[in-house]
Amino acid sequence: MIRSLRRDLYAAGAAALLVTAAVVVGRHIQDTRHTLFVHWPPLFADWDPHLGPGTPAALAVAAAVVAYGPAVAARLPWRGLLAAAWASALAWILSLALVDGWHRGIAVRLTTTNEYLRVIGRFHDIPATLRDFTHHIVSGTPDPWPAHIAGHPPAATLTFVLLDRIGLRGGGWAGMWCITVGATGCVAVLIALRALTGETLARRAAPFLVLAPAAVWQGTSADGYFAAVAAWSLALLALALTRRSHGYAAASGLLFGLTCYLSYGLTLFALIGGAVVALAHRELRERPALLLSLLAGLAVFPVVFTLAGFDWWHAYHLLVTRYYQGVGGTRPYGYWVWANLACTVVITGPATAAGLRRTTAALLPGTGPRPPAELRLALLVSVALLALLVADLSGMSKAETERIWLPFALWLLPACALLPRPRPWLTAQAVLALLLNHLLLTGW
Repeated sequence: MIRSLRRDLYAAGAAALLVTAAVVVGRHIQDTRHTLFVHWPPLFADWDPHLGPGTPAALAVAAAVVAYGPAVAARLPWRGLLAAAWASALAWILSLALVDGWHRGIAVRLTTTNEYLRVIGRFHDIPATLRDFTHHIVSGTPDPWPAHIAGHPPAATLTFVLLDRIGLRGGGWAGMWCITVGATGCVAVLIALRALTGETLARRAAPFLVLAPAAVWQGTSADGYFAAVAAWSLALLALALTRRSHGYAAASGLLFGLTCYLSYGLTLFALIGGAVVALAHRELRERPALLLSLLAGLAVFPVVFTLAGFDWWHAYHLLVTRYYQGVGGTRPYGYWVWANLACTVVITGPATAAGLRRTTAALLPGTGPRPPAELRLALLVSVALLALLVADLSGMSKAETERIWLPFALWLLPACALLPRPRPWLTAQAVLALLLNHLLLTGW
């Protein structure tokens, strides 16, 4: 036990050293070459120590989850646990966002120059705008889209257009949509964990999914919303296979199709989906027709958008051009290919670093017998890490990955379920998030 704890601390220490190196090297590169385009490398943030109206609530939520989270997660009825996890995650994300105040922390986040609400007026004729969408991706074209609109398929922007159409106008409603939906991501992960690895590990993971440092960026960014949609697509897939349900399979395919039209990079969730299928291969062998329902659901959004005139593949190739026209073509790959991983450490915290050490140990030969549930969890987390590494090596996410990789971060956090003493690690997670949100002003 003592040897394992020491190794956990070594892993957390190595993660801290990675972040420190990214800060020191990044500061040197930015000060001498000015090629990183971030003010507080490796994070897209500014140094701004401050308190705010959300500070007392954030401290209270953190203290409550650290003190009572593990015990409550172990004892609550399952449905009660899911409700409590969502409510606690919502309180944590919202309170951290309100450290910056309602206006700066939520209401204007999605209204800035590169954000989605800036272009709602250009979607007065949605079918015509979709047909014309690819004509405005590359810089130099007439009325090019702002960076975030150009950088995502149109379902991302359409979400906020539709909110506006039903009367939920402005940055406040858009921000609360992202926070409220984004907080359900932890519930989706818990459901998937229970279906694939058993209830015990899911319950142990719950406090870590709630009290994640990633909450700093979940409130308020559209990527928190994307993360929840992607997570639900996998949760429904796990339910479809373990319960042999065609309805869940179709719903999973539908949400994965939507995920691909929210963010190009989240097509990598197919890798994690493959891990889910591998873990439930026996059930799939018994009812292979589930794949037909999955594919039927998956086809819906691609068919709808293609018939509307939007070509996903053509748009992606244009995005690559746009990416290298901007700061993405200047930011040095040699720095960001490892500094991005430091950003991942920041959003997942030291507990996840220790948990990943344990998942690696569980999969390595010669480390002794492991409970099947732990092996299944280790496989799921490892494939999520693989998907993140593929995204990293692609070079299409240089910087801002503390926000962009929120969908992957949700599937790394369950590694913390393997830690034997949760409270000290939960404390470390909470302290990190609180320091980040009170010392830095994050942006994107």
